[in-house]
Amino acid sequence: MPKALLAACTVTTAVTFALPAATAAAPPTSVRYAPAEPAPADLVRPSGNPVALRSAPRPLSVRYAFGGTTYTLDDFLARTRTNGFVVLDEQRIVYERYDGAGRDTRFQSWSVGKSLTSAAVGVALREERIHSIDDPVTRYLPELRGSGYDGASIRDLLRMPSGIEWDERTDVLKMHLAALRGRSVGELAARRVNGWKPGTRFEYTSMNSFVLARLVSRATGVPYHRYVEKKIWKPAGMASTAHITHDGDGDSLGYCCYHATDRDFARFGLLYMNDGRAHGRQVVPASWVRESTRPSAPFNPAYGLHWWLGEGGEGDFMAAGLGGQYIYVSPGKRVVIVKSSVSRGDGDGGLSGPADQGETLTAFRAVAAEVARTR
Repeated sequence: MPKALLAACTVTTAVTFALPAATAAAPPTSVRYAPAEPAPADLVRPSGNPVALRSAPRPLSVRYAFGGTTYTLDDFLARTRTNGFVVLDEQRIVYERYDGAGRDTRFQSWSVGKSLTSAAVGVALREERIHSIDDPVTRYLPELRGSGYDGASIRDLLRMPSGIEWDERTDVLKMHLAALRGRSVGELAARRVNGWKPGTRFEYTSMNSFVLARLVSRATGVPYHRYVEKKIWKPAGMASTAHITHDGDGDSLGYCCYHATDRDFARFGLLYMNDGRAHGRQVVPASWVRESTRPSAPFNPAYGLHWWLGEGGEGDFMAAGLGGQYIYVSPGKRVVIVKSSVSRGDGDGGLSGPADQGETLTAFRAVAAEVARTR
């Protein structure tokens, strides 16, 4: 992700997992480094019955080895310039730490939002608003006929081999700045051209996630943000409002830009750890949770349907975003970890700070193992 994108969207200079809001409310004034919420954005209201997260802190002695060096959890959080970190043992908060932020800070999700868009697709599929993810995208968005998306299926977009000509390093910046300046991203999507055969290779493409969010809105007849509020945010028991950025046509971006608290991001991870259930009801179909969090194509076994997968047979998975934003889920150890940053780390187009994707996964697995050990 080019540095200019962060400069355009944050107050301060705020992975290989993922590259890649609102006038309704300003970030808390007590937060020194709270990210700006660029207009325009839509308000997503919380549940009247939030999923309870009980504070039950306990010492976690975490050490992990990476690149020939042993680190502690404190080392990792400092080196990756982490501003928010929450660890759940089931519904118990066993570790919570903020630096220059607080529980009420709405962190920018960046590409963590892609996993929420995937959930919305799964719900629309259950409701038969979407007939099949093997349907062509143009069945729901006929204005894309003749574009690079003509011939691509919904599944192709979810697992990323859509076939459109795209360079995430440069094209996402153009798209994002256009949206913030009030232009139509839908029009930009219609102008994309085909670069290769859909379904044949992995090419991380944020435009795919925008098209999916627009498709959800078109298929359901409900604006994306309102559909997410009604079908996911409230039923999953979120405790606070969120903001989702939209473009000049009012279309939610879908590939990023949920502004929400770390505790609510943790509740979303908890939802997926519990096979899509919250408050005893099925919010996201269990079959969709399973399909989304297993390898979706032989050319990239580390990617599901808008979720990144931990390899090695542990069954863990992550939503991941620019600058060190994560929701990590370990169903086997019954642990959810949320990591948020609002300050830019070293490097360009990678994780915040000196850590790379492999180190982040190693650190998260060490935390999950320690939580399980001390249970």
